[in-house]
Amino acid sequence: MPQIAQISEIFASQLFWLALTFGLIYLVIGRGMLPKIEATVEQRDRRIAEDLAAAECARAEADAREEAYRVQLEANRAEALKVTQAAKEAAARATEQRVKAADAETARKVETAEAEIRSATQRALGDIETVAAEAAQDMVAKLAGATVPRERAAEAVRAALANG
Repeated sequence: MPQIAQISEIFASQLFWLALTFGLIYLVIGRGMLPKIEATVEQRDRRIAEDLAAAECARAEADAREEAYRVQLEANRAEALKVTQAAKEAAARATEQRVKAADAETARKVETAEAEIRSATQRALGDIETVAAEAAQDMVAKLAGATVPRERAAEAVRAALANG
């Protein structure tokens, strides 16, 4: 084979071109492209780290705001509870005063009504005594034929009602 016989003649030139090609590839990739790729990777890592730090800061701020919101919410609840309790107490006092006023008015009306009933009862008893005395006079006059004075008939009726 003639190619094997020529190896010693072309070996040096092939090694030269091989070294030159690899050197050129090393210079283009290693010195030209690789620093740009490394810079892009470093920039991306730095941006990711900054974004993570910003996200952590935003999360901490959100946590602080949430805690402040919760504290404010609890304060508002406590204030609402105080206002509600005060309103309940005021309503209870107002209701109690109205009930007392209504009780006093009712007691006054009952007392007035009782006085009127007592007065009406006294008038009725007086009318009953008068009617009974007149009836007694009429009965004595019809049964015994005697006339009884009005005062005496009234005394007899009072005595009969008192024994009664």
